[in-house]
Amino acid sequence: MDHRIKSITHVFLAGALGWLTLALWPTPLLAQTPETPQTLWTASQNGGLTVPTYWFVLASGLALLVPAGLTLVAVSGLEPGRAWDAALGGVAAMGLAALGYWAIGFALHFGGVGLVYDLPGLRDLVWEWSPLPSDWGTGWGMAGLSGWFLAGRDVTPLTYALFLAHLPWVLTAALLPNLALRGRAPVTATLLLPLLMGGFIYPLAGNWVRGGGWLGALGRNLNLGHGLVDFGGAGTVHLVAAGVALAALVVWVPRRPRRPVAATPVPPAQLPLLAVAGSLLFLAGSLGWLWSNPLQVSALQEVALLRGSVNLILFACGGVLVPLIYTWFVTGTSSPVLSARGLTAGVVAGLAVGPFVQPAPAFLIGFLAGLTVPFITFLVDGILRLDDATGTISVSGIPAVVGLLLLAIFADGTAGQGWHLTGVESYLGVTGQGVSGLLVAPGYQIDFPGQLQAQIIGILTLGLWGFLVGMIICAPLGLLLYSLRRAGVTSGQSLPTADLADGRPEGRSSLHPEPLSSPLGSPANPVNPSVSREG
Repeated sequence: MDHRIKSITHVFLAGALGWLTLALWPTPLLAQTPETPQTLWTASQNGGLTVPTYWFVLASGLALLVPAGLTLVAVSGLEPGRAWDAALGGVAAMGLAALGYWAIGFALHFGGVGLVYDLPGLRDLVWEWSPLPSDWGTGWGMAGLSGWFLAGRDVTPLTYALFLAHLPWVLTAALLPNLALRGRAPVTATLLLPLLMGGFIYPLAGNWVRGGGWLGALGRNLNLGHGLVDFGGAGTVHLVAAGVALAALVVWVPRRPRRPVAATPVPPAQLPLLAVAGSLLFLAGSLGWLWSNPLQVSALQEVALLRGSVNLILFACGGVLVPLIYTWFVTGTSSPVLSARGLTAGVVAGLAVGPFVQPAPAFLIGFLAGLTVPFITFLVDGILRLDDATGTISVSGIPAVVGLLLLAIFADGTAGQGWHLTGVESYLGVTGQGVSGLLVAPGYQIDFPGQLQAQIIGILTLGLWGFLVGMIICAPLGLLLYSLRRAGVTSGQSLPTADLADGRPEGRSSLHPEPLSSPLGSPANPVNPSVSREG
């Protein structure tokens, strides 16, 4: 089985290196010429950057390293059998998520974005559904209603750029819960979840924050700062995906016996190269992840772009320290898995704040996010016994919360002028003030606790959205498939497909029979292994 894991490693590394070589290789297309390169628009909001069209193509391609890196980090802590299954399931999940996002997800996400961003390329994306009448205020949108299938003659280059920029976000949101469940949940569930993530769950969350929805409008409607600020999708991608994964783990995870604290092992690392390479790919891809979005590039000035890039490195540096030192202190040797997860957690927290903080707070935010990794890992696996072997909760969910909260403390007001159409000319009486928190730069006004309240509302909304929708999908599906399987076992007939499979404890081969267990983790009556279907 180990040779198959090595094959996966070689494929991922070869693909990543090949793409980086292609992206960085000098070509006549990318070389500077006396002519002005074609751009998506000729004027930007608030003096933001105007960049050539190929910028978004290259940045979006670089951002595809994020789901690849997360896959390597996740499977590095699995047993060989489950690692193989999770890697293949991740590829299937990304394909289904992309299909769902292209068909209906993009329309739900950005169908009304033209109401918030006055850009010529968004003139047809102005249909947003709101359950509240207009006298409650504008911006209470819940879902976009235009842009289905990216079809029609009026689809602009900016529309395609938006789709390309957010496709890696969609793939990541679908990948995270699927990696945690492959080998344990029914195949039906691991195919249905990514399709719904790409077509429904993630797009609605994204609409509420950056697509003209109500969370982004909390500042305009309720005077709560600039509304929910989630610069790089820490909430809409990682927190929502972690909520779905938590719901699915509660439904399908095989619970292990409670272990004493002293006996709780550090997560295994069959191939440390997987974890280390994956975390570095994730870091590199996050640069493209942040700056492939044309809405963000058009709203920020050059200094904010460069400060956000520097901050990203500092998020990673801070995140890796605590797991590295903690595992060395506890076990006598540093764990590559926990260290890589700490680096990843630091970057996830940093996605929430991006360029809105100074470099020193950026390092501190990454440090605090990395600090949570070993302790949340112990809480989830050792005490709650949810067996989150891929670390979705500790690497994505909790760090996203840390980043979203700390933005309300450390945002200094120098970047993000007019964010979510709040304070376009001036904010709190200061011309040019942007997203602000408690500790602002000299000359700017403190925006506290308004921004903190908006962040808390957003965290609760996105976390509950992922968890509750995950439970609504997983619990009935799990009970249905479990009932069908049990009926087939009782009748003494083998089931026709593997779709009705219960989850297998990690490392157990599908060629060996196992006791029947319910989808909610409670044991069922033993059955004759001779009539059990194959996993």
